[in-house]
Amino acid sequence: MPNHPYQLALLCFATSLACAHPIHAIDHARQQHTTHIAPEIVTELDQRIFHIFQADDKTYWFGSDAQGLYHHDGAQLVRYTSAHGLKGNQVRSIQQDHTGTILVSTEEGGVHRFDGQVFNPITPLDPSTSEWELQPNDLWFQGRQDSGIIYRWDGTSLHQLTFPTTAAGDAHIAAFPRSKYPNARYSPYDVYTIHTDSNGHLWFGTAILGACRFDGSTFTWVGHGENSSFGVRSIVEYKDGSIWLSNTLNRFVPDLDTDTPRYRKVKGIAKDTDPYAVFMSSVTESDGTLWLATLTQGVYRFDGTNWTHYPVTHNEKPIWVYSIYQDQQGSLWVGTHEHGVYKLNASAFERHTF
Repeated sequence: MPNHPYQLALLCFATSLACAHPIHAIDHARQQHTTHIAPEIVTELDQRIFHIFQADDKTYWFGSDAQGLYHHDGAQLVRYTSAHGLKGNQVRSIQQDHTGTILVSTEEGGVHRFDGQVFNPITPLDPSTSEWELQPNDLWFQGRQDSGIIYRWDGTSLHQLTFPTTAAGDAHIAAFPRSKYPNARYSPYDVYTIHTDSNGHLWFGTAILGACRFDGSTFTWVGHGENSSFGVRSIVEYKDGSIWLSNTLNRFVPDLDTDTPRYRKVKGIAKDTDPYAVFMSSVTESDGTLWLATLTQGVYRFDGTNWTHYPVTHNEKPIWVYSIYQDQQGSLWVGTHEHGVYKLNASAFERHTF
């Protein structure tokens, strides 16, 4: 099975992650309530579940790649789609703000708020009035693929943001003009993952340019070209303070000899041939133990010394994994490309059904 970054890039391209209408956000959003339609009661999840989230009320939300959003309250499984206010059925993020409101982003339609019955799209602010800030209650969402947009929800308004351009980004756009490469539907600034480090700083994993660290005032780019076209799908801050960008081959450590934030690349803990060399998604436990979900090689646990393999299979054959998630009870879940969700039971990941 392939595990080299360049091979993984070809396999993952079709599932890369990923609208602005300039009207003031929240008041307008409240005026565009979706007509109430009861969610569809279903008996199973879609096969392509990419995102898993447990809300404060202990209920679970599951985001599919094309069939909308599922909610399980402990007794019943229901599905929300475009009929219930979602602008598109490709779910890209599920979060909950400090007021308890569920917010969901989709590939086609930006960010939506759940009012307890349906989802209402939030109209973003115009880019000219949107602000890069770093507040403790902010939620961040990646925009649609090929937009380079990031959204910041501050509890009142949805800010539509883009990175300051970089020489590396401009060079990539110049080297791959859309006129010559019409099928290259991505921006080098597209964001695949967003991570908050132990200092409260944000890290954005991008399609081509590595990762961007934002501390509230300064943008610091790290690891340009890391993983080639696979991009940065997951970011780990290890217990030694180093940053891992979707691979265990290299680490980025703070350069303490400079006045401005800067990171230098050092050797990681794996070889290129190791099955855990590149990972799609990660979970860090409170003691620093890592769980790394690979695309085709299942899940690996690293306790700082030893690696333990947890296969994710269907009919005894490895399957493609998209994400790993730890819920409030400490249980580990895996979202897959073709076989729904799996849950770690004792020593093995098993297909979970409702």
